[in-house]
Amino acid sequence: MMSAGPEAPCGFDHVEAWVFDLDNTLYPADCNLFAQIDRRMGEFIAQELGLNLDEAQALRQAYYYEHGTTLAGLVRMHGVSPDAFLDYVHDIDLSAVAAAPELAAALDALPGRKFVFTNGSRKHAERVVERLGVLGRFEAIFDIHALEYVHPKPTHEAYRRFMQACRVTPAEGAMFDDLPHNLKTAHELGMTTVLVHGLTEHPEHQAIASWTGLPAHIHHRTDALAPFLGAIAASLVKRSDSVQTVPHNAQYCLT
Repeated sequence: MMSAGPEAPCGFDHVEAWVFDLDNTLYPADCNLFAQIDRRMGEFIAQELGLNLDEAQALRQAYYYEHGTTLAGLVRMHGVSPDAFLDYVHDIDLSAVAAAPELAAALDALPGRKFVFTNGSRKHAERVVERLGVLGRFEAIFDIHALEYVHPKPTHEAYRRFMQACRVTPAEGAMFDDLPHNLKTAHELGMTTVLVHGLTEHPEHQAIASWTGLPAHIHHRTDALAPFLGAIAASLVKRSDSVQTVPHNAQYCLT
C-alpha cells in the first residue's frame, strides 16, 4: 500500500462511517459492466435525440466531462426523463459479478456504519450488491435520485446531501472510490480516502497505471478491496485488544 506522505492519516481507528462507491469499487473492474452501460447509453441517446451511434457516443462523453455524468447533461440540456434513461442503461447482464464471501466477511468485521454512495440508481445498486451477496450490509444506498440527477459526485453538493441525509461527519468517514476526481472532494471535506484501482479503458484508470506515488488527496490505494478491508478490521481488533498496554502517544499504520 502506498501512502500520500506524513500528512496522510496513519490508520482507520477514527472511522465511524465506511462509504463505498458502487461500480468498479465494490466489484472488480474486470467485470467490465461499463462496457455494457456505455453501449446502452449511446443507444438511448441515439434513439432519444435522433442521432447516429457515433454522434450519440460523442455526446455521451462530452456530457460526462461537462456535467459530471451523461445523465446530468441530458436532463439539463434536453429534459430527458431520468427514470427512462436509468432503466434502459442499467438493464444489463450481471453474470460477470460473482458472489464475494470474503467481502461480506470483511464488511461484517468492520465496526461502524456502511453506505453505498453512487451516481447510479438504487435499483442498479441493489442488483449488484445482491449478486455480491452483501445486500444486507449497508445502512443506506444513496443514489442519483437522492441527488436530483444533476448533482452527481464529485460535486460538493452531492457530498453535502449525502452527509446530511446519512448523518455522516467527514472527519469520521472513509470514502472508497475507483475514480481519483471523486476522492478529491472527499479529501477537501476531511474524509479519509481510499482509491480502489482496477484497470479499464476509462482515462483516469489508464493514467493511474503510470503513477509512481499517490497525489495528496488520496491517502491509501488498494487493488483488492476485500483483503484490504479485512486487514483494516483485523488491525482494529488487535489495537482494541492491546489498547491498555500501548503508550498514549503511539501511532499506527496499516501496512
